[in-house]
Amino acid sequence: MAETKYGKYIITDDSGRPKHDAREGEAFLAVLPDISVPMTYLDSTMIKGSFYAECLWYHKASEVQVEAHTHNFDEVLAFFGSNPADFHDLCGEIELWLGDEKHILTKSCLVFIPKGLKHCPLVFRRVDRPIFHFSAGPARAYDRKYK
Repeated sequence: MAETKYGKYIITDDSGRPKHDAREGEAFLAVLPDISVPMTYLDSTMIKGSFYAECLWYHKASEVQVEAHTHNFDEVLAFFGSNPADFHDLCGEIELWLGDEKHILTKSCLVFIPKGLKHCPLVFRRVDRPIFHFSAGPARAYDRKYK
């Protein structure tokens, strides 16, 4: 949409994902095409001054997990079910670790992760209907440190 003055600020797909993503080569990314559809990604390499955000639809469970890590920025994770009769229903079960606590998510939710808090593993244990996931943080690009 760059043909208008502000069209450059509209991201419609994942084709512009930068090649420097901190997760490249990770086991989780290797199975991602089988369990998820990346929709959009944004960071400051794509639009100068923007923060990091991404959206995906998960359609299949997997035992492969996102490894435990921290960020030098706050992060928000969102998980929303797709049951039109009950949008609070996550339509599956997700295991998410925050610090040394294991949480089992079964309801649509937002999760705030303070800067420096170790989080994950993240495991999509059951997916009955597609689960929409997005994450965002006030960082110019996605970066993490493994613990």
